[in-house]
Amino acid sequence: MPHSSTNFSYLFKQEKHPNDNSLAPKILFFVLAFFLILFASYAPYGNPPVENPSILHSIFGLYVFVAHQTFGIVHEAGHGVCYALPCPQFLTVLNGTLFQIGAPLGVAYYYKRQMNDLAMWIGVYFAGFTMQGTAWYISTAHEGAILPAEKSFLGVDAYHDFHYLLHTIGWLEYDSLIALLVRLGAYGLMCYALWKIFFLAFGSNNRPKRV
Repeated sequence: MPHSSTNFSYLFKQEKHPNDNSLAPKILFFVLAFFLILFASYAPYGNPPVENPSILHSIFGLYVFVAHQTFGIVHEAGHGVCYALPCPQFLTVLNGTLFQIGAPLGVAYYYKRQMNDLAMWIGVYFAGFTMQGTAWYISTAHEGAILPAEKSFLGVDAYHDFHYLLHTIGWLEYDSLIALLVRLGAYGLMCYALWKIFFLAFGSNNRPKRV
């Protein structure tokens, strides 16, 4: 007779986690960590322009420029949605920032549903990244209702979102404190995402999976 004892070992098997299947998580971790460290010295927000930047500074500047322009488009799209819909003025102004920060978080949520941890934490990281720019924007609210062309994403004089928002709710005098809190939140998200990517890259490649 065939052996009749039940063998439950088939219920579990060891296989590589899909996020740990290549060098991509390791390379990505070092690249994102490298640029995060450079923020301490080269963050463009509020610092005077450098006449003769080093190669490292130039590379960092290109990285920030591309990301900032990308999120700037998303920011303006958020305003555009409310231009097309009957939104209250306060929401129309706020919606640019909601879109700007919400877009990478939406990407993170999508990849969470797809069980792609690496892509999810990249989305969280860039939510923190774009919050850095938002923190600088908030910190300039006291400078006036008009954002000068040299500071504007559109390259023309524009209304300052956070001057209007903070003035409307009576918090304009606290713009520096609010900017600091947003900046701390931004660094917190970026560091937490990097910590998670680190464990995806250098943690155990074999994980038990129930089938």
